[in-house]
Amino acid sequence: MKYIKSFPLELCFWIIALVLLATANSHQHHFTLCPLANLGLESWCPGCGLGRSINYIFHGEFSQSFKEHWFGFPALLIIFYRIYTLIIKKKEFKISTFNT
Repeated sequence: MKYIKSFPLELCFWIIALVLLATANSHQHHFTLCPLANLGLESWCPGCGLGRSINYIFHGEFSQSFKEHWFGFPALLIIFYRIYTLIIKKKEFKISTFNT
C-alpha cells in the first residue's frame, strides 16, 4: 500500500497522454477538450492544435506539425524532460526508502 501512495500519478498521466497522441489517427478529427471550441467559438485559442501537432511529430509529418502549432516540438521536449525528471525522482525515492 505504501508503494501505491508514493507512485507519481503525473508520470502515468504524461505517459498515457503521449501514447494516446502517438496512436491517434492524425487525419481524423477527434474530440477536443478546448472550452472555446466546444462552445462553438471560432476564435483563436493558444492551445488549439498542440495535440495534433505532437501527433504529427509522432507520425513523422514535421512540416504539418509546424503548421498545426509552432510550439509542438518544444512542448514534446518539455513533456519528455518532465517524464525523465519524474522517473529520476522515483528512483531516488526508492533508493532512500531502502537505505533507511
